[in-house]
Amino acid sequence: MVGMEPEQGRVIDFATAAKAARATAANAARTPVRGADNTEPRLLRQIYGEILRDERRDQDRSLEDVARTVGMSKQYLSEVERGRKEASSEMLRSVCDALELPMDRLLARGIRRMTAHRTLRTTGHAGVELCAA
Repeated sequence: MVGMEPEQGRVIDFATAAKAARATAANAARTPVRGADNTEPRLLRQIYGEILRDERRDQDRSLEDVARTVGMSKQYLSEVERGRKEASSEMLRSVCDALELPMDRLLARGIRRMTAHRTLRTTGHAGVELCAA
């Protein structure tokens, strides 16, 4: 092809180049996107845990009370609230039911918290650019 010839005296190994490109893409996929303040992005389990803890505290209920209602240990619920354990969807539904918090509200609040760190900045042009941090 025109424009694709190797430079004079240089040999291109397409198999090696393709392998290097795949490795670069794989490394980029594993590298977390950092926030504007250069912090690690929060995991979904951490966000949901915070919401459940906030809701439980707003209702002035103890860990023991909610855990007993759900049928799980107080320690496990504590780990879920702190974002250290990944609760199954069934477990999340049970905790939400115990707190009388509809699942769609948990999801909506999670989305709001995940996107709260986005910032507006001017681009120097006539418009405004939304940037995900």
